[in-house]
Amino acid sequence: MARLNDKDDNVNSPLLGATIVTALTACGVTDVVLAPGSRNAALALALHHADARGHLRLHVRVDERVAAFTALGLAKGSGRVVAVVTTSGSAVGNLAPAAMEARAAGVGLLLITADRPAEAIGTGANQTGEQVGAFGPAAVATVRVSSLSGDVASWGAAVQRACVAAAGLRTRRPGPVHLNAEFSPPLVGPVPDAPFVAAETHGSDGVAVYEVADAENTVVLVGDAGWSAGVEARALAELAGLPLLAEPSSNARTGECAIAHYRLLIDSPLGQRIRRVVCFGHPTLSRPVTALLSRADVEVIVVAERAEWGDVGSRATAVVDRVLLPDGDPDWLARWQDADRNVATRRVHGWDGHAVASAVVASVGPDDALFLGSSQSIRDADLAPVNQRPARVWANRGLAGIDGTLSTATGVALATGAPTTVLLGDLTLQHDMGALVAAPLEPGCDIRVVVVDDDGGAIFSTLEQGGPDYDGAFERVFGTPQGIDLAAVATALGWRVTTVTDVESLRAGLAAPVIGRQLVLASVERTARRCTDAALRELGLAAGSWMDQPGKHPA
Repeated sequence: MARLNDKDDNVNSPLLGATIVTALTACGVTDVVLAPGSRNAALALALHHADARGHLRLHVRVDERVAAFTALGLAKGSGRVVAVVTTSGSAVGNLAPAAMEARAAGVGLLLITADRPAEAIGTGANQTGEQVGAFGPAAVATVRVSSLSGDVASWGAAVQRACVAAAGLRTRRPGPVHLNAEFSPPLVGPVPDAPFVAAETHGSDGVAVYEVADAENTVVLVGDAGWSAGVEARALAELAGLPLLAEPSSNARTGECAIAHYRLLIDSPLGQRIRRVVCFGHPTLSRPVTALLSRADVEVIVVAERAEWGDVGSRATAVVDRVLLPDGDPDWLARWQDADRNVATRRVHGWDGHAVASAVVASVGPDDALFLGSSQSIRDADLAPVNQRPARVWANRGLAGIDGTLSTATGVALATGAPTTVLLGDLTLQHDMGALVAAPLEPGCDIRVVVVDDDGGAIFSTLEQGGPDYDGAFERVFGTPQGIDLAAVATALGWRVTTVTDVESLRAGLAAPVIGRQLVLASVERTARRCTDAALRELGLAAGSWMDQPGKHPA
């Protein structure tokens, strides 16, 4: 293959586009999300060509932000690197929210952005901007290619470097990688062959085992985590007989050791007896957990599945790949289990976000996928009864934003092929309205979206700004009611919509199979949210105090 340079009249953007796509498939990329444009035309044609021949699966989205979060969901659901392709200019900036989430969550995302030739940047030429470095610290690496220089071998190698970096094969630090591709006219033409053979790449496995001498007053805490980490954490807790404090997206929240109301017990006298935490995943869901990980009297052992780890309280004693624990005291686990049951039997169950979350968690099984929206929905799920036959669970907890929730969940559904249930709030859905649109030429999925519609931001009611001192400002600047008829919006976009106003009708709706696009609108009030939250905390304190009494043995 002749090397191209700036003196060639036959600059070949179609060849660069074909090489990038060929290299992606050679590196094992199976899904690519495309946001159409002009400067990325060569990539679009090459992707269409590859999709038609079954070399990869192409997903087209007209909104770049939706495209990026769909790619994020595909990557989460498949466990593989997924690419998203955009044109130049401001289109690139729309990838930033998903890139930030992928960076924090350790998800392999390849951000392929078409660009103008370097000499056009800074001249005022149409749709030009400084794209290199556009994602700042969100990108774990940046790779550049240009149709004006290089050849199939060098372009393909660059793509492979980007894929390896995104997968974290050498660094154990998967995340978003920016591949910026400069295309010069002519931008389109027949899709050429671009033979490229990927080099053999081996992953880097770190093995650091930390052996604990005793398991006295130890708990296993699991934040947001993938399936394998969740299974490992649960197995560790059950083998040692220790309380398992697992967030809803931990994929560990099941089994006899799982404590459903752990969040309410951490601040109680029973929780104050904790002396060691073995921490998996990314635990950021609640303030009690953050406070626990910050305590000076608690040893924190972080089990990291990546090169990076989360030391939320900045007090980690050790950061390791594996932990060996001896058997714990059966009385320690029994006290947590009994306190958990005590809270469960004394809870008052009304029609609110807690009731909706509990019904949703109970409705899914091992063959299903569950995606939890951030903000209040996942926190309500954090107090739901433990499901002994749980679904695989996902959430965007890297940065815990509500951006792109439905798009990400759609990607998970497309990647897994499993019936997918999504739990989110009305404002979270409004942040991703574009994901309600399903193009008729695109692959579909079976997805049920349960919306807790309380016309505003329920989570703020439970925070400081929800107190009486801020009543005058609360609704306008925190509650932010929008008054949108979400049922009408979803119906207009082709969703089958059901509105429920009580637990019985919700459970009946959830009992039906997930087929096609369904939206369940659960209308609830949020006026009592602060009082409910306070009452639950009191129940936890009381249960933890009772079980911590000297000589008290669990029934």
